[in-house]
Amino acid sequence: MILAVCAVVLAGLTTVQESAAGLLVNAVSWTVIALVAAGAVACAVLSPERLDRAGAFIAVGLLGLGLICTLNLLTRDPSAAAQAFLAFPVLWAAPHLRTGAATVVTGAAVGADGVTVFLLEPLEQAAIDFTFFGAVLLVMGGMLLRAGLVQDRLVGALKEQARVDALTGLVNRRVFEEALESSSSSSSSSSSSSDDGVAVVLIDVDAFKSINDAHGHPVGDQVLIHLAGVLREHVRAEDAVLSRLGGDELAVLVPNCPAEVAARRAQEVLDGVLARPVTLADGTVLALSVSVGVAHAAGSSRDVSGLYSAADAALYEAKRAGRGRVAVASSPAV
Repeated sequence: MILAVCAVVLAGLTTVQESAAGLLVNAVSWTVIALVAAGAVACAVLSPERLDRAGAFIAVGLLGLGLICTLNLLTRDPSAAAQAFLAFPVLWAAPHLRTGAATVVTGAAVGADGVTVFLLEPLEQAAIDFTFFGAVLLVMGGMLLRAGLVQDRLVGALKEQARVDALTGLVNRRVFEEALESSSSSSSSSSSSSDDGVAVVLIDVDAFKSINDAHGHPVGDQVLIHLAGVLREHVRAEDAVLSRLGGDELAVLVPNCPAEVAARRAQEVLDGVLARPVTLADGTVLALSVSVGVAHAAGSSRDVSGLYSAADAALYEAKRAGRGRVAVASSPAV
């Protein structure tokens, strides 16, 4: 957009001043306009990734500065209006390019301004103009760069919030489902004999509604935070996807995990919960219990789409059998 605006403005000024300018200046002016317009079209048509890999973005900024400086020298115009065109590449580069590239373009703009004024003006006047307009370019570039960095941090924080459950710090259901789908794809494409399969472990708090009713929802939240901590102690996040699916249901997706290891991890989580009650703010010690369902898809199974359903069925089997226990799906998930 900035390139297109710059092309239009240059075309308008060249048309107005064409009769007064020399043939060489007019030719250079229209060449610059054509190049700027071509750059605008290229940016609109080609993918940003492709242009970035080719180094086109920083090249556009530096080429634009060179052409503007050349035009100012040919027209012998060191006026503020002529210097103002040096701001266009900075305005474009600062919010769009990486910090290093944007810094190079801003520095080049200051340098181009210095070349223009010191070649065309008396030394004292050139020093005044360069100090003033150079400072404007530096401040403008710095402010835009800072705004871009702040925006990147905010976008990163929003993306993180979209993936992480705010209460427990575990990833949310969407991330869990994406990981499950990815495991299915990996299993389908892998022919390695070392693939031990994929396991899903579902964890549900026993009598969670009674805890909320008796102690209030803040205590229920404390219980979920506590359980997330116990889960992290027994299952390393580097080896698995730890998730809160919603309510009081937690889930673990463990890739490249044998069935017996998954069952052992599930039992360790249950034992850890039973061994660590929650101490409430009033000193009450609240014993906890969870039911756990485990399902496993062997490495030779090329579809893990039924893995969650199998683990869910095992979880309800544990509930029906009296709660506070681990149930493993009786047949492999295929």
